[in-house]
Amino acid sequence: MAGDLTFRSDVYSWGRYPRQRHHVHTLWDRHQSLPAFAAPALPYGNGRSYGDVCLNDGGVLLHTRRLDRFIAMDANRGLLTCESGVALEQVLDLIVPRGWFLPVTPGTKFVTIGGAIANDVHGKNHHRVGTFGHFVRRFELLRSDGRRMTCSPKENPEWFAATVGGLGLTGLITWAELELRPIHSPWLASETFRFFDLSEFMSLAAESERDYEYTVAWVDCANRGGRGRGLFMRANHAPERTDLQVGAKKKALRVSVTPPFALFNRLTVPVLNRAYFWTTRTNRSPKLVHYNAFFYPLDSVLEWNRLYGRGGFLQYQCVVPHADATEAVGRLLARIAQSGNGSFLTVLKTFGNRPSDGLLSFPRSGVTLALDFPISGQKTYDLLTELDRVVIDAGGAIYPAKDARMSPEVFHAGFPRVQQFSSFVDPAFSSSFWRRAGH
Repeated sequence: MAGDLTFRSDVYSWGRYPRQRHHVHTLWDRHQSLPAFAAPALPYGNGRSYGDVCLNDGGVLLHTRRLDRFIAMDANRGLLTCESGVALEQVLDLIVPRGWFLPVTPGTKFVTIGGAIANDVHGKNHHRVGTFGHFVRRFELLRSDGRRMTCSPKENPEWFAATVGGLGLTGLITWAELELRPIHSPWLASETFRFFDLSEFMSLAAESERDYEYTVAWVDCANRGGRGRGLFMRANHAPERTDLQVGAKKKALRVSVTPPFALFNRLTVPVLNRAYFWTTRTNRSPKLVHYNAFFYPLDSVLEWNRLYGRGGFLQYQCVVPHADATEAVGRLLARIAQSGNGSFLTVLKTFGNRPSDGLLSFPRSGVTLALDFPISGQKTYDLLTELDRVVIDAGGAIYPAKDARMSPEVFHAGFPRVQQFSSFVDPAFSSSFWRRAGH
């Protein structure tokens, strides 16, 4: 595929760890075949995965951000076709003024369509609709041998299942057709509650899932005793039409300097968490909130990952089945509180019972907890290894898109279809994650 000459570059993911050396090859034309490389290749979009699933140490990264063209839109049926390097931000800028929205969106709009498919991302409404892959009608997969396959749940369904959540290892997605969902305006009717322990969270979640499309909670995991207090948010798209131009994007702040140490640390996190818990306004009647503020609050601070210092941070996201969720999540929070290595960005939410077609898709029925830990040497890795044992003992899994350190044993325990998936991996493709945990 035509593109820039390759060059070596330090590349890192959103966690800023690990930093690895790559040949980077920019793709420009989806119609061209992939060139032959002496080293294994991997698609790389916007680098918003947190660990090494988007890295390929010593190999080639196929940079897709120049594959950024819209191909077709059916504004009556809510269908959009675009190249894989288009970012969700670009999609939203196009579709929201026309009365449409993404059926599933992660917590940042700076991921690409190809990355969203490769990681089968989820949002705050999995309990209602499932994953991003449920709304991918079809895509084109380009293999290193030049083959092009249109994949959908009905056409080449086995390749569809391998590629949705397939971590970019089955080939290059060149374009995709997506289903959209109608909205009346860019606003959501949102409510926020305080809760003081996990049982209260579980009750709020069960109650809210009946009537609210979006549910999510922030948890104060640094609270003494690890009881799991936090803030529970729920929302629906506003039912009445308002001015679609209202709430235009505000100028984002930018963290332009990387401090020598993490600003989120064992001294500051308890103070920040306590302040956030008690000063955040709660409301038990619907309040209109723009979709940017509700879905993408962190996107308002560009390069916020610098706040974790030069050493970077590890994100840890797990899912445990509903039957053991209260006990397992309680053990996780208690161990984190005991360690003193609290997380400021701690998210707790539920997954519904709509399984994904993806062989390696992470979401499954249960409760999912996501945390960010500044890297503080071996003790950080030791803590996460302890958390792994709790998760696997409960029959859960760790999210590859957020991982930079789980063992092959933990990966295989959480994803029993790894061997089945392996037969679909393109022989010219690989990743740092796959070499570390896949075999």
